[in-house]
Amino acid sequence: MGYMACRHCGAVWTDAQDDEPCGRCGTHLHTRKPQSLKLTWAFLIAACMMYIPANLLPVMITRTLFGTQNDTILSGVIYFWVSGAYGLAAIVFIASFLVPLFKLAVLLLLVVLAQRGSTWRRRERAKLYHIIEIIGRWSMLDVFVVSLLTGLVQIQGFAVITAGVGIAAFGSVVVLTMLASLSFDPKLTWDSREDQAILKDNEEAARHEQLVQGHEKRDEKPA
Repeated sequence: MGYMACRHCGAVWTDAQDDEPCGRCGTHLHTRKPQSLKLTWAFLIAACMMYIPANLLPVMITRTLFGTQNDTILSGVIYFWVSGAYGLAAIVFIASFLVPLFKLAVLLLLVVLAQRGSTWRRRERAKLYHIIEIIGRWSMLDVFVVSLLTGLVQIQGFAVITAGVGIAAFGSVVVLTMLASLSFDPKLTWDSREDQAILKDNEEAARHEQLVQGHEKRDEKPA
């Protein structure tokens, strides 16, 4: 329809061109997020690599008079379940194990299908993207609990709780999946192979025009 919205301030412009500055905030306008799939793939691969140590390494180290205990995410879930705190075990398991895994799986599915220009269940894929944006705010539950306990339980000579290496890996997974979600352009879900080819050609033509204009400016001589 000839409309283009600014991703920064939300202003909608008519007959705007790619890489043209927004008339309100000056942000460069783009029909699709530049390098969306490449950036999303990079963040996703890094998140998948960090997901393994996030679940294998200890997230919390408890030192008491009776010894030292290292707890991973799953060992904490098992402890809560054996102790009879089924609700708390379910919350930690869902928020700290299933939600990051679900986000990684959904983002991988969205990126692969968008890259192939698939028309399979586009409406459902768009809803999935909105779902992972909504649940993403709960992904830091483990980091919040460990930081809270680390600040509160510091009784020298009796009990000391410190954060383990696993919590840093878990936080990296959360941040990387958030960046992958932000990098992915949901509009790509609705693009076919032909649409993607046209957009790619338009981007290359715009880059070529910018290079030509840059060379012309450098070649200009003062009167």
